[in-house]
Amino acid sequence: MKQPTDTDNNTPVRVPWGPVAAILVSIGVYFGGQILGALVVTAYPVLKGWSASQITGWITGSAFIQFLLILSIAIVSLLLLYAFLRSRKSGFKALGLRRPKVGDVGYALVGFGLYLPVYIAVVVGLTKLIPGLNVEQEQQIGFENVAGTPELALVFASLVILPPLVEEILVRGFLYSGLRAQLPKIHAALITSLLFAVAHLQFGSGAPLLWVAAIDTFILSMVLVYLRELTGSLWASIGLHALKNGIAFLALFVFHLA
Repeated sequence: MKQPTDTDNNTPVRVPWGPVAAILVSIGVYFGGQILGALVVTAYPVLKGWSASQITGWITGSAFIQFLLILSIAIVSLLLLYAFLRSRKSGFKALGLRRPKVGDVGYALVGFGLYLPVYIAVVVGLTKLIPGLNVEQEQQIGFENVAGTPELALVFASLVILPPLVEEILVRGFLYSGLRAQLPKIHAALITSLLFAVAHLQFGSGAPLLWVAAIDTFILSMVLVYLRELTGSLWASIGLHALKNGIAFLALFVFHLA
């Protein structure tokens, strides 16, 4: 089956892992990054003997600590993924991290033009089919007490830069590449998007499952996979993901539209 192509020189890029490894490692990196990243940030208060409620209040009450937590999770996740890639004598280039091109910006904008109307149409259709579907439920993203430009910059980095970069490398890069190595494109895209959507249901948050976010991220993921295939690179996908998160950032923290 055709391997992903390196668009810098049009040579096949070897993907030495298959669907099972792609799924298991992606899940392991996802949870391992969160657990180990959280341990890094909470090491100090744990050593000081703080209670769980004190640690939670310390994290949620500070934009800087929340940023540090997200940054730690991102770094640990990438390190875990890199360790696996090295064990297979591979690297991030096999995931589509080649040199970005100016045209990637245009592809990202085209992708947004595809994603938004499809998402709106699907949500409108589902609300008619499922009247009980809650499309107003808000995603829990933290950063409830943000004041001043420095804190806004930390929120921007936490929502618009780090998640698109790490999630695209892990999901549309590693996971999709492993699935695509042995499965038809559409099957690989559907599995990738389904897993990405499930990850956004907010299991364990104590709130009802966030179905509207799962629908949103499933549709977004299908477009992101399309951009990954179209360009042979992750940068257009990263750009679209960042654009979407950037619009949410402006609505929630700059213009306060929510």
